[in-house]
Amino acid sequence: MAEHPPIDPAGSVSALVADGIADVCFGHPKSNSLPASVLRSLANEIRQLGERPDVRVIVLRSYGLGAFCAGASFDELVAIRDAAGGKEFFMGFVRVILAMTRCRVPIVTRVHGKVVGGGVGIVAASDYALATETAALRLSELAVGIGPFVVGPAIERKAGTGAFSAMALDADWRSAAWGNQHGLYSRLMENLNALDSAVASFAQRLAKSNPEATALIKRATWAGTDDWPTLLEERAATSGRLVLSDYTKQSIAAFSAR
Repeated sequence: MAEHPPIDPAGSVSALVADGIADVCFGHPKSNSLPASVLRSLANEIRQLGERPDVRVIVLRSYGLGAFCAGASFDELVAIRDAAGGKEFFMGFVRVILAMTRCRVPIVTRVHGKVVGGGVGIVAASDYALATETAALRLSELAVGIGPFVVGPAIERKAGTGAFSAMALDADWRSAAWGNQHGLYSRLMENLNALDSAVASFAQRLAKSNPEATALIKRATWAGTDDWPTLLEERAATSGRLVLSDYTKQSIAAFSAR
């Protein structure tokens, strides 16, 4: 498959399609954080690819060799001025999660590095995630005065209530092995070469599978989430309100200054 174009300074989402596989890459120069523009483009790309008859599977990856995803853009969080703006920012995560879980085809996510906050939600909303042994995870939201409300349902569904509660209340790192043990990762690979080989092999195998069967498996996997559009919108409003507090603004400023 051809290489993705260089990352844009404002953030990028690009897609390449070949042999039934749509390869989607997102990123931002700041550790692949997620500003509103990237969230919007990612949700749109996934929705559009899921409607294409020539796409059998989506591989989701991010740019570079550092973090897979640093979560929400702190620059945009501190710029939020009212509850409506706060809700709209977090609706970006809602739209990505819904696009992923409603997509007709399976989404295989390649996790090459550490995952924080909203990035954990993207991993959880995937149908199959392969990661390196160094791809630690962290829900940092409580540490900055908010909570993982929007991504919570996807994480809880994959990892279980106990594991989600532990991640949400104890904003410390969990190892990739922990993520694998609790179902956030489907497989762990020793290094990047092994990861790329495993992702390519699995995606090729899925692309050759019965598309009707894979679509039905996907639908069964996410059965019982019909209320998510309403639930996640409510969660976005909660996060949008909390981000306005002085406590949260000071916490975000201190956290981003590290």
